[in-house]
Amino acid sequence: MEIFFLSFVRPDVRQRYEKDPSLLYGETEALRERKPGHKPLILIDEIQKVPVMLDMVQDMIDKKIANFVLSESSARKLRRGPSVNLLPGRLVALRLDNLTLEEKSDRDLEDILLYGSLPGILSFSKQDRETDLESYVTTYLEEEIRAEAIVRNIGAFARFLEYAASESGKLINFRKLSQEIGVAHTTIASYYEILDDCFIVDRVEPFTSTTTRRKLTQSAKFLFFDLGVRRLCAREGLHPPKETWGLLFEQMVGLELLHTARFSEKKTQIKFWRDSAGPEIDWIIDHSDGLIPVEVKWTDTPSPRDIKYLKLFLKEYPKSQRGYLVCRTPRAVKLDDQISAIPWREVNTLIP
Repeated sequence: MEIFFLSFVRPDVRQRYEKDPSLLYGETEALRERKPGHKPLILIDEIQKVPVMLDMVQDMIDKKIANFVLSESSARKLRRGPSVNLLPGRLVALRLDNLTLEEKSDRDLEDILLYGSLPGILSFSKQDRETDLESYVTTYLEEEIRAEAIVRNIGAFARFLEYAASESGKLINFRKLSQEIGVAHTTIASYYEILDDCFIVDRVEPFTSTTTRRKLTQSAKFLFFDLGVRRLCAREGLHPPKETWGLLFEQMVGLELLHTARFSEKKTQIKFWRDSAGPEIDWIIDHSDGLIPVEVKWTDTPSPRDIKYLKLFLKEYPKSQRGYLVCRTPRAVKLDDQISAIPWREVNTLIP
């Protein structure tokens, strides 16, 4: 199979096809002449930089001239751009996430919570990781995303980014945040939308179905896609306070569940459950066959007192037959007829 690779990161390549998108058609026909009867595979990186090329891609797909793999680092220009061809019915959308726990089994928990899971970062020494994370935050988040957002108030966006990172995984009050930063709450909502479109945050919806409670949280949470990037954006050092470790641990488990759910054979969503009166469950695995409540605790000695909300949830939702406590225990521990504590490295096994 003939493989043809284009990268629109390079300005000279990008400008060539911006001037004449039909060049791709002629180049592909030349490849087909060299191997009659074979469809070339065309790989285009950063397709969002030249969205006009998508019309040519559709024409070539419809004529069965070639197969395509299209990659992008931000879907915002495609989703929000005027009259952009999103190739309806002609593509399968896949997302390339960070390394999973299975792919980083040699790392300890503290290392994961501080430095995250970007493969390019983990290949360096710890000192170089810090430098590269800082560079990523400066050159990509603060420059490219800010430019893509057409942000006029640079100071406000910088303050927002730091706040969004420090509040990752928590409920966000847009109006309160708008008062602290000094912009309209609608602007705060648009900033989060930008981070979501650029895959910097995952939006996690609340589980709101109930027949017994009236005050379940309706607001979504936002999780930064990588814990190392989150730490640098929040301007936090390498020695977080004791209470922060539990929050980071909870986010790590949430990210692992989100990544694994994307590849689940069943329709699986990751949500959370919170009653404003107090009871809450960190993560809910909502799949076609039922619900799996998951609590996260920064402990290596799980006990029955850690699972009171799990027991409550199981009682109120008959669709949930088992609950789990993810913690630092070295081995699984049965805590109740329906509840077990499991080691954090086994969190991926919870997705059906």
